[in-house]
Amino acid sequence: MTRKRILGFGLLITLAVLTVLSMGPDLGEAGQVGSAYKVLAPISRGNLTIFPVVTDRTHDTRNFLTLDEGVRSGEVIVSEAGSVRPLVRRRQDYIPPGGGAQVNSLVLVNNSDRPLILLAGEIVTGGKQDRVVGKDRIVPPKSDPIDLAVFCVEPGRWVGPKPEFGSFQSQMAQPSVRRSAMADQNQQKVWAEVHSTAQSLAVQASPAAAGAIGGTSSYAGVMANDEVKRRVDAVAVPIEQSYLGLMRELRERNAVGVVVAVNGRLIWADLFASTALLEKYWPKLIRSYAAEALTQRSGIHPLVEGEGRGGWGARPDVKDAQAFLDDFGARHQVEETEPGVFRRTELTGNDFTAFALTALLPGTGYEVHIAKMVD
Repeated sequence: MTRKRILGFGLLITLAVLTVLSMGPDLGEAGQVGSAYKVLAPISRGNLTIFPVVTDRTHDTRNFLTLDEGVRSGEVIVSEAGSVRPLVRRRQDYIPPGGGAQVNSLVLVNNSDRPLILLAGEIVTGGKQDRVVGKDRIVPPKSDPIDLAVFCVEPGRWVGPKPEFGSFQSQMAQPSVRRSAMADQNQQKVWAEVHSTAQSLAVQASPAAAGAIGGTSSYAGVMANDEVKRRVDAVAVPIEQSYLGLMRELRERNAVGVVVAVNGRLIWADLFASTALLEKYWPKLIRSYAAEALTQRSGIHPLVEGEGRGGWGARPDVKDAQAFLDDFGARHQVEETEPGVFRRTELTGNDFTAFALTALLPGTGYEVHIAKMVD
């Protein structure tokens, strides 16, 4: 199938499936993905290790709008499917999706004059239940309604006073939840990761906090718990501050991303088109990595100040992280394209999955975000 219509919204997606043997990703100039980036010495806290990544190539991303910015200004509206009829600008034949609200579908309208970036793992709260965005994408300015693919991260609720959503601005979903949404595209696995996270944090928490954590099925609710926030910040803030300082020092070297290790194992990489774009997402990203580190601790015990207790493996070094970032050799490659707006490329390797979001708007043609995860 080369063209696919998203039901009810007329969004044309070109789908190309390529089988690639012993080749790197076909991403235009970014076909040499890893070679464009250099890994620097790590920053560590407890069982979490962050390797800053710099590049010799950057882009002007000032025109892009983030979800947090759009929701905060009121220019981006997210609502339950079938609950409202948003403004339609370019077509007169828009038909809202039937059947009312749906677990894995929301409606989004970008009323801004700027293109909107949506990253898989961003959480929207409200409506009938909280959701996590399932795929990276770009929404053009003054958009028609789009069908936003999402996954539920609050299985215990299906009721709400209003259909609109807000952005959970303090944190993205942690890597294990993002992986289940992005790579597995599996609602049951997302729920399983949400449940596992809540259980792990409840075991480490005080009795009062454990009761509150056990009393909610909401991933955002667990992460908004005061004690959980303190624990996440104890890991995240020192790294956040160190990396922000590094970005200022190395601005001319274009700090654009990170490679992430937990318990001595490299698990993830996030790369952006510019330092400015990374800075917008950095507070949410570092807290998602910290949450992953807390829930994956080897041997459950309360978090203490300073370095965590032992039990995890030896930390990877710069050479290990660079090798992880250099390896984009894919056995299988899938592309989804909204012509003139974006291309999303999924790369499947022997032991990893990676996603590259390429902007196709006038004056762009570059990778806005790349995420790589171990299988």
